[in-house]
Amino acid sequence: MILYNRIWGIKMNNNIKITIDGNKIVEVPAGTTYLEISQYSKYKDTVLGVKKNNEILSLNEKVYNNETIEFFDCTSIDGTKMYKAAVMFIFEVALKTIYPNADIHYLHSVPGGILGEIKYSKILTIEDISKIKEEMAHIIDNNYQFKRYNILKKEAEAFYNASLTPEKSHNLQTADDIVGIYKLKDYINYYYVPMPYSTKYIKLFSIKYLDNNHLVLLYPSYLTKGILPEYVHHENIIRSFYEGRSWLKRLNTPYLSDLNALVSNYEIKGFIESCELKFNEQIKNACDEIIHNQEKKFIMIAGPSSSGKTTTTRVLASYLRSKGYDPICLSTDDYFVERENNPKDNHGNYDFECLNAIDISLFNNHLLTLLKGEAINVPSFNFITGHKEFHNHIIKLKENSIILIEGLHTLNDDLTPNIPERNKYKIYLSPFIPLNIDRHNYISTLDLRLIRRIVRDSRTRGHTASDTIKNWKSVRNGEEKYIFPYTHQADIIINTALPYELGVLKVYADSLLLSIDTDSEYYAEARRLYKFLKGFYPISSEYVSKDSILREFIGGRND
Repeated sequence: MILYNRIWGIKMNNNIKITIDGNKIVEVPAGTTYLEISQYSKYKDTVLGVKKNNEILSLNEKVYNNETIEFFDCTSIDGTKMYKAAVMFIFEVALKTIYPNADIHYLHSVPGGILGEIKYSKILTIEDISKIKEEMAHIIDNNYQFKRYNILKKEAEAFYNASLTPEKSHNLQTADDIVGIYKLKDYINYYYVPMPYSTKYIKLFSIKYLDNNHLVLLYPSYLTKGILPEYVHHENIIRSFYEGRSWLKRLNTPYLSDLNALVSNYEIKGFIESCELKFNEQIKNACDEIIHNQEKKFIMIAGPSSSGKTTTTRVLASYLRSKGYDPICLSTDDYFVERENNPKDNHGNYDFECLNAIDISLFNNHLLTLLKGEAINVPSFNFITGHKEFHNHIIKLKENSIILIEGLHTLNDDLTPNIPERNKYKIYLSPFIPLNIDRHNYISTLDLRLIRRIVRDSRTRGHTASDTIKNWKSVRNGEEKYIFPYTHQADIIINTALPYELGVLKVYADSLLLSIDTDSEYYAEARRLYKFLKGFYPISSEYVSKDSILREFIGGRND
């Protein structure tokens, strides 16, 4: 029997063959939904979405032809984003079900979860939070569907204005004429990523109540292999974020719509200057702490990829020099072991990010030699030959010398076991923007760093956006192993993000993201980032100072 699709006129067989998860072939009637097909997948109990030709589709869609598809759950990057958005929406609905006049403002990501603040007329107790958690479980058990609706932009603007969320309405200025929104029970919202089919697939979550209506929502991810993480409190990171958020509030720029207004009103130049001064103020404060403790001879500077370690180290050195000190910069990258001695990972590839990829013995010997007042010959690692080279780069500590050490493992005391703790001052760098898209959507630190890296890698290494996205998971795994477990040991946190910078990066990143073809496995991620950047008004780099940290990524630095 032959069927014809009345809309498209496509000739179809009554039964079709679907290849799922790479190797399994199932035969189903034409018109079967992806959700029904997911029951043949290994993810049938945890499915969040489906990909066809590298594009994420709704599980509600029906299939009429032979296809190859891939289901995914929260153990994938795409699934993690969807799971997180679903948990946020479920919490919002549970909160408003119990306390109709309350609202949740999601502030930023923290290790393992999302930092949020409940806006309400009273301070909630732990018992109140338990009630919300029970309501979340009730919503999940009842298997409510996340229903998507496509509405006119004018209708969405009217809805958000009526619901007293004007920043959401203003953000629609850069949206398409048709806007997608989601409904859960009687509540409507949008979290900038597709939602799962229903709540029953959101089985794991937890709430850590902090104080004063602040909390952290915890959820499983691809980094935790689908396991709910234990909460680890990072007071220094949270405090640093609060400080940046309070500063932006004083500047009347808490949301993306406020930043865009500065661009359209030709007031962005002054805001950029304020952001640069704020960043330099952080470096100055670190400098003051260092020079007030004469025993701090080794300044350990760590941060994840694209956090701006190079520029921050350079600026800190300049500040120290202006105070009459002699800063000496070392990089652990120059102390890699010889390539033939480099450890390998489980796949037989060189693991350049593990601690044992560093020649710890030589590195500590050099540091102790310097402490004794003797000279060392600093190596330079040749990444082409895979060997250290010595080019008579002789350094010796003066009475006013301070050593700045930049590297992946510098917060880990196993890197410098022979150096007394009293001689080390630890700095952790991270670019977290306290500017929010709206009260329910924050700007991801991971997205910011990935966009920075895409722009920089294209300019300095000739890498395509696909190359950078491809390597990103490996980079992230290394950070989770070797940086984030030690951030609580930092003496100071320096936020290396500039609240305006995504408007500048957009100018460089848009074309790189659009260059990724639909047949690339990185197409969906590229389109997501492109859609995210679409909300930012473009900002010319002419307003960016030549010594800005942003120049590390877009170029044009004043060396």
